[in-house]
Amino acid sequence: MSVKDDFRTIEPFTVLLPRGRRSAFVFSSPHSGRHYPQRFLDLARLDARQIRRSEDCYVDELYASAKLAGAPLVVANFPRAYLDVNREPFELDPRMFNEPVPPFANIRSMRVASGLGTVPRLVGEGQDIYHTRLPLSEALDRIDTIYRPYHETLKTLLSEARTLHGTAVLIDCHSMPTTIKSGDNAPKPDFIIGDRFGASCSAALREHAIALLSSLGYVVAYNRPYAGGFITEHYGRPSKAYHALQIEMSRGLYLNETTFEKTADFTRLERDLAWFVRELVSLPLDYLDGLPLAAE
Repeated sequence: MSVKDDFRTIEPFTVLLPRGRRSAFVFSSPHSGRHYPQRFLDLARLDARQIRRSEDCYVDELYASAKLAGAPLVVANFPRAYLDVNREPFELDPRMFNEPVPPFANIRSMRVASGLGTVPRLVGEGQDIYHTRLPLSEALDRIDTIYRPYHETLKTLLSEARTLHGTAVLIDCHSMPTTIKSGDNAPKPDFIIGDRFGASCSAALREHAIALLSSLGYVVAYNRPYAGGFITEHYGRPSKAYHALQIEMSRGLYLNETTFEKTADFTRLERDLAWFVRELVSLPLDYLDGLPLAAE
């Protein structure tokens, strides 16, 4: 049995493409996957419900309007606990494997130290996923079979957008526990906008996103405690006309975090995000070069 066997009945990820001419925007939902292969569950010491604590539940559904707005949406079907594509390709924890990891692996990152590397060791509040150490081949197979194609797809879509429009914009979509705070005295945020502290995208894009969400009545924080992960950092190159913005959304807005069931507020949030996405992708691309937004 292998990673390919794990995904015989469903593709590891899905690309939802709009009809006709595409916008310069590309959306990504890398942590909303909810296909838990039986082989993976057999390796785990946790049950499927416990493992889901690291899942960005239904974020793919909440951003499905991207396709209608003319933007591709890349949706992970593989779970984050199985493989995290919002990491470097080889952020590997040596404590997880029977054999030594490759010498080029990044074993000293903060994410590896916290148990949240490319192949995570922990979920939720520090719970170990696996019964025993894994063969190193298991990690390398997941990286070759899923991680590389996911990023090749993102790279291709962004390159196509830049060729068509002169600029490409990646919106990386996530959710966060309701308990997250952006500061000791700050109200709990509904959304956190992350741009690697100004390094991954135009200030105009970030300010536009914050203004749109704030106009809907949401509490919006900036970069704290989430400034963007590997995807935002890796693809955000404003000087080369590639912009990347991470959006974290509180699960309490739409989810029962104990049962993982949608709440009655799901539909309202879905409607708000459809408007947000439509307005965001309508931002004139000239503004990404730093021109001021027109007065409302």
